[in-house]
Amino acid sequence: MIKEVIVVEGRDDAIAIKRAVDAEIIITNGYRITEEMIRRIKFAQERKGVIVFTDPDHAGERIRKKIADRVKGCKHAFLPREEATKNGDVGIENASANNIRIALEKVRTEDLLQRNTFEKSDLLKNDLVGMDGSSDRRDRLGRLLGIGYANSKQFLIRLNNYGVTREEFQNALGKI
Repeated sequence: MIKEVIVVEGRDDAIAIKRAVDAEIIITNGYRITEEMIRRIKFAQERKGVIVFTDPDHAGERIRKKIADRVKGCKHAFLPREEATKNGDVGIENASANNIRIALEKVRTEDLLQRNTFEKSDLLKNDLVGMDGSSDRRDRLGRLLGIGYANSKQFLIRLNNYGVTREEFQNALGKI
């Protein structure tokens, strides 16, 4: 049983989550998140906590950002794109129950204090930007850290905002 309320994009995502875990779910119905929906998510955050679990695509990231900007202290779960893709369709609804559970085990809480533990130089010296294969390295590292795939700018933001420590970073780098 997941104690937090899980926020997903659509009905099919909710069905996939319910196959994997016992949890209360809020469905945003896509990007057009109303004020009423934000109030519902804020109430859930105050009462039980919220895990934002959107599709690993551009629209999912926009929804995640919109919620995180308006509802502080959310937790975030990320699913690798290929684990959420079936016949060219990307979405949580395509993931296996096991992969959903793994993503929820790696949930990260957004830090309310802006941290600057990591800098662009950390990405450069670890071949996470500007090199052939940097995108693949960020993808693999994001999986291990539970922060998902992102371009270099967003990856740096996630490292700093999701409580990743230097030790976690170094250990994960050692595994890739």
